[in-house]
Amino acid sequence: MTLDPLSIAQFLSAIHPYDAMEPAALQTLIDALTVKTVTAGGEIYALSAPLDGLYVVYRGDVEIRDEHDVPISLLGPRNSFGERGLLRDGASLTSARAVSDTTVLLLPAKRFHQAMSEDPAFRRFFDRSRTEKPNTANLATTRVEVLMATTPLTCPPATDVQTAARLMRDARVSSICVADGETLKGIATIRDLSGKVVGDGLPFDTPITTVMTPDPVTLPPSAIGSDVLHMMMERRIGHIPVCQAGKLVGIVTQTDLTRFQAVSSAELVSEIAHSGSADDMAQVTRRIPQLLAQLVAGGNRHEVITRLITDVADTVTRRLLALAEEKLGAPPVPYLWLACGSQGRQEQTGVSDQDNCLFLDDSVTDADMPYFEALARFVCDGLDTCGYVYCPGDMMATNPRWRQPVRVWRDYFAGWIKTPSPEAQMLASVMFDLRPIGGATRLFEDLQAETLRKASANSIFVAHMVSNSLKHTPPLGLLRGFATIRSGEHKNMIDLKHNGVVPVVDLGRIYALQGKLTAVNTAARLEAAIAAGVLSASGGQDLRDAYDLIAETRLEHQAEQVRTGIMPDNFLSPTDLSDFERSHLRDAFVVIKSLQSAVGHGRGMLS
Repeated sequence: MTLDPLSIAQFLSAIHPYDAMEPAALQTLIDALTVKTVTAGGEIYALSAPLDGLYVVYRGDVEIRDEHDVPISLLGPRNSFGERGLLRDGASLTSARAVSDTTVLLLPAKRFHQAMSEDPAFRRFFDRSRTEKPNTANLATTRVEVLMATTPLTCPPATDVQTAARLMRDARVSSICVADGETLKGIATIRDLSGKVVGDGLPFDTPITTVMTPDPVTLPPSAIGSDVLHMMMERRIGHIPVCQAGKLVGIVTQTDLTRFQAVSSAELVSEIAHSGSADDMAQVTRRIPQLLAQLVAGGNRHEVITRLITDVADTVTRRLLALAEEKLGAPPVPYLWLACGSQGRQEQTGVSDQDNCLFLDDSVTDADMPYFEALARFVCDGLDTCGYVYCPGDMMATNPRWRQPVRVWRDYFAGWIKTPSPEAQMLASVMFDLRPIGGATRLFEDLQAETLRKASANSIFVAHMVSNSLKHTPPLGLLRGFATIRSGEHKNMIDLKHNGVVPVVDLGRIYALQGKLTAVNTAARLEAAIAAGVLSASGGQDLRDAYDLIAETRLEHQAEQVRTGIMPDNFLSPTDLSDFERSHLRDAFVVIKSLQSAVGHGRGMLS
C-alpha cells in the first residue's frame, strides 16, 4: 500500500502523542517512517527478535502474543506497539502477526530514541517509568476545581431579599449567587443583607438585585488556590464564583480555603486518638473522602495516599481497643488484633470494609472467651459506626472461627497448606495479608515466618495459589477495547479494583510466597521480589508502572467523585477517559496479563 506524506500527517495528527508535537518535529518523524504491508496471517515480528522500531497500525488488525503464544491483545488502527522492547533496548517479549491484511507505519529504533530525547510530548507518552511527585498539597499546586463547592446556592433575579435570606439560612451558607439560568448575574452575601437590608431598613420584598454585587469577579476551575487567596486579599472579599464558558459551575469561599489547609491525616489521627466514643470518631472519619481528594490534588503517589488513609483506620482500631479495655477491664491473657485485606496491606482508599481477626495467647481458657467475644463485638461495631462496614464474608473477629488461640491459627495455616481446597486457597490468600494492629505482636512473628517457610516449600500448594491468583483478569476485550461489565448498575464500566488492582495484588502475594518475603504491602512486595530475584528487574519495573497507573487512575476517579458530591466507588466508564488515558490504561492491563501468563506457566519472571 502506498501512502503519501500528507495522508500520513493527517492520520497521525489525530493520535496521541503526535497531535501534541510541533509541526516541524512531526514532519521530521514522518520523513523517517516506513510503510509496511503484511498479509493476513503474516508475522510482523517474532518472539525474542530484535525490534527494528515502533509500529503504528494504519489499517487492519494486529494480534500480540506473549512468550507462551497466548493472545494478550488485539490492536487496530491508531494503536502503537513495540515500544516496551525499544525502551529496554532489548529483544521483543511478545510476537506480533497480522490478523487481516494490515498496513503499519514503522518508526526506526534510532529515530524513536531520538524523538524520546528531543520531544517532550513524545517522551511523556512513551516513557512510562515512575516519576516522583510532590508529597504535600498546598494552594500553589491545587486547582480551584478541587477547592470549590460544585453546587452553589442560586436564586433567580426576581427573588426578594427575605426569600434569599431564608434560602441561605436553610442551606447554612453565607452567600447566594443570582443567576439567570446558568448565567451568573451577581452575588449577595450575609454582609450585604445585614448592611444594606437591615442597616438601611429596606423592605423585605426588595429584589435581591438591589443589594447584590453585580457582575462579580470570577475564576475558572483551572485557576489555582493561590489565585483565590490573592484575589480575596486584594479585593477584601470572601466568596468567589467559579465560571466556565460563561456558566456558573461552583463557588469557593474563605471557609473552603481554611478547610483545605486544615485537613491532614495527622490532624485526623490526633482527633481520633483523643475521641471518647465511636460516634465521636465517626465525625472525624467522615472527612476521609475530603482527605483523599486533597491528597490526590496535591499530586501524592498512590502508595502514600493509601498509607495515610490506612493510618487513620489503624488509629480508629487501636482507640476502639483501648475503649473496649476501659469498659471490659484488663484482658485475661495477651491478645493481638490483626487486619487483613486492604487495611492489612495498607492500601485503603475511599471505599473500604473491615477484615480482621484476633490471635489469643495459648494460655487462654474457655472462661476467658466471653471477654474476647465482647471485645471483638465492641471494636467491630465501632468500626462499622466509623464507616468501615462489616465484611460481607464475615471475615471479622466477631466470628468465633477468626478469634482463636495461636495454636489453632497454626493448625489453620498447616491445614490450608497441606490440603489446598478452593476455600483453603481463598482463606490463605486473605491471611497472607495479615498485619498486626494492636496488642502483643509476638503472637504473630514466629507464626508468619513458619507459615511462609512451609507454604513456599509445598509445590502443590503454591501451584493452587497461583491458579487462584489468576481468577481476576484485566478487562481486555477481544476487539481492541476494554471488556466492560455487561449488565446491571455498572453496565459498560470497568472495575478498577477487581480487574485492575486485585490482579497485581494477587501477583505480589505469589511473589512473596515464592521468595518467603515478609512484606505485606503490594508495592513493597514487588520491590522485594525484584531484589530477591523472584521477579526480573525489567518485568518488575513494567509491573510497577502498570500498577502505579491503574492505582492512580482509581484514586483520581474517586477524588473526582468526592469533588462532585458522589460516594466514591471503583467503577469507571472508559468513555470518561481521553485517547491518551485509554491507551496507557490498556497497555497497563496488557503488562499484567503478560505477567499472569508467565506465572501461570510456572515462571515468576518476565525478562
